[in-house]
Amino acid sequence: MYECCPSQLTEIESLEALRHHVNTHGNLKNVVLQGLDLTSDAAETVLLSVDVEDACFLGCRLSAAAERHVRETGGTVFPAFVGLPFNPYRASLYTPSELMDGYEPGAPDTREDTVDARIYRYFSERQLDGRDAPVMDALAFRIHDHAIDDALRDLLHDGSSRKVVGVMGGHRLGRDTATYRQVARIGWRLARQDFFVATGGGPGAMEAANLGAALAHYETALAHYEKSAVHDAVDTLADAPHYKDESYFDRAFAVREQYPERTESLAVPTWFYGHEPSNLFPTHVAKYFANSIREDGLLAIAKYGVIYAPGSAGTIQEVFMDAAQNHYETFGAASPMIFFDEDYWTHEKPIYPLLQTLAEGTPYADELQVTDSVDTVASAIADHAPTRMS
Repeated sequence: MYECCPSQLTEIESLEALRHHVNTHGNLKNVVLQGLDLTSDAAETVLLSVDVEDACFLGCRLSAAAERHVRETGGTVFPAFVGLPFNPYRASLYTPSELMDGYEPGAPDTREDTVDARIYRYFSERQLDGRDAPVMDALAFRIHDHAIDDALRDLLHDGSSRKVVGVMGGHRLGRDTATYRQVARIGWRLARQDFFVATGGGPGAMEAANLGAALAHYETALAHYEKSAVHDAVDTLADAPHYKDESYFDRAFAVREQYPERTESLAVPTWFYGHEPSNLFPTHVAKYFANSIREDGLLAIAKYGVIYAPGSAGTIQEVFMDAAQNHYETFGAASPMIFFDEDYWTHEKPIYPLLQTLAEGTPYADELQVTDSVDTVASAIADHAPTRMS
């Protein structure tokens, strides 16, 4: 949590919550107030009435009198950044609709006008030629990623029993390929088995898994092509196979409109790879600036296992990060690592045999599996789940 205050913090993200806390406790000790406009007379009256020792005000707007009171009574004020295309102190995860705000269907050029694209341009312009970003920008990026960390923790510990399974794979996988369709089926099967699908949030295999999970509400038999929501959706998307195709987003919006009830899933993309658009099928998007934090965190929360569809350098990096977490049991007992597409992972990119060698004599040696079967993937995850301690 925030280092400016002791542990056992209370987070306040609305004026109503502020009033309730003050009425209940009579002070703001060990409280974090995040992104609030506290310039109204009502808010100022509440603040001036209590001691704010050890309270943190993150990006809040304060009247001069209120800010003076905060500083004089032991509170800490973090700056409200101006001129940014993002809110460093946001209190929740993104949604696809929020990131796509500014896009006009049928006008592919407007993809550069989206919130997602504007944030990426801002970020990339401050990372030119390998130089460090200006200090205030660097601070804003890091505070933002901490806020996303916090919002993601809130999501995963909100009282729901989310059994997170990661699905990793390459961003270049075309929507018109058999593998894309199979990965979508994997996402569907996992979500139907009450697993919470989490991906890297980009196009390709990541989109396929979020798509399949999104359609889990639709009880259609995957064995019958003409009756399957997954197959129907993939057919629609296949008209624009790659994320640079002009109608790429329009095809996704068409699927969202046809299947409006979407089962929960998570995307964890990064503006480090901002040229790859976030896909439109998760319900929650934890988008980061720092790819290293994003990669490690995504694998850490996938305690019920990770499935690897074909991918290149990024996916292979994730394989070995996951292997290290399993080897040292960094986040609890080892969890399944399932490689989908046996020829790819044993011959084309022979990572699986190497991983078997690395895992010899460790608990995660028994958690490795390679297969070409969607059913085997789904069964392996389900069979492991009862042994997994949340």
